[in-house]
Amino acid sequence: MTITAPEQQSNAATYALPFDCDNHYYEKIDAFTRHLDREYRHRGIEVIKRGTHTELLAGGRLFEFVPNPTFDPIIVPGCLDLLFRGQIPDGVDPRSLTKVQPLNPAFQDRDLRVEVLEAQGLSGALLLPTIGCGVEEALKDDIGALMASVQAFNRWLEDDWGYAYKGRIFATAMLSLADPDEAVKEVDRLIGQGVRIVSVRPAPVPAPYGRSSSLGNPMYDKVWAKLAEAGIPVAFHLSDSGYNRFAAAWGAPDRFVPFRNPNVLASLVVSDRAIHDTIASLIIDGVFTRHPALRVASIENGSDWVHLLIKRLRKQANQTPWAFTEDPADTIRRHVWVAPYYEEDVRKLADTIGADRVLFGSDWPHGEGLVNPIDFRDELDGFTESETDQVMRTNVLDLLGIDH
Repeated sequence: MTITAPEQQSNAATYALPFDCDNHYYEKIDAFTRHLDREYRHRGIEVIKRGTHTELLAGGRLFEFVPNPTFDPIIVPGCLDLLFRGQIPDGVDPRSLTKVQPLNPAFQDRDLRVEVLEAQGLSGALLLPTIGCGVEEALKDDIGALMASVQAFNRWLEDDWGYAYKGRIFATAMLSLADPDEAVKEVDRLIGQGVRIVSVRPAPVPAPYGRSSSLGNPMYDKVWAKLAEAGIPVAFHLSDSGYNRFAAAWGAPDRFVPFRNPNVLASLVVSDRAIHDTIASLIIDGVFTRHPALRVASIENGSDWVHLLIKRLRKQANQTPWAFTEDPADTIRRHVWVAPYYEEDVRKLADTIGADRVLFGSDWPHGEGLVNPIDFRDELDGFTESETDQVMRTNVLDLLGIDH
């Protein structure tokens, strides 16, 4: 699927600049309520006031995935760089690195954001949710409210951002597979709206009666088939995947509440397990075999899990060869794109899956991202000029079906 609109074609020269696959907006407070069916008003996301403080409820329960849903003030972009590089100077309290600022209007306005992209030297950016990354987990026990909330969110997204705004901003629609029939209807609607990529939570799919199911369950094939046929890739972005329930077995909290007394043991137990298990489920349960045109991207999940997953899958393939149609490493190289954390060994990732499957993502404007997105290029030591261009620009354009 290739962009053909005249205004997008006129920007062809712009695409010689880097294209960031991991940018974020900060949702407006009515993102999940503006278009929500009134039937789900008290079952989906609700906005409430407690004195001067604005909070969110999800299914009537306090929704703490983002403790400050007005985002004002908000963390300074990139202020936690040293923390995530593990390079905090001796004697410096890691908590002192967190800085806040008033909400920048460009975090919520697409025209201002285009100006920011130009100032940053970016041709464009893939924009992903912030609050939205916690909604499926919060509403997993009410599938009707979950599906209605996701659909309402996508309509807000179309109002405020659009799926290919000025050929520069490509917002990622949310998709839940919890009700496969509703998911197919939403994909059909999104295709009509010009969506370029959808975001699916890297986690088991919520199912009735408090159960869940593998993403590879054939009941979801109708969704994967629709996406594959339309050439729409799937982004698996770091989210609340519900994995704190495993940390709870070790005495840690069973809910993920960021920025408030982080549990160190939970951080280690959960780590990158969700994306590791997500890609494993797609391979072992045969999704890529049944849907050979399906493409997926792991965004903001790091890349260290890739090497461990390949090692484990190859061992499993040796023990149960009937469960695999090919070397699982080849399956990953064909179907999976990965945006590594900037502090990781990007060269090792490229040597493992191919430089044509590595994506540049800055996580801007989040505090754990880069201050200046294109500084990611500094992490590509040892890459050829052609490989650098792939990582910084053409790989994501190919993924989105944009001519370059």
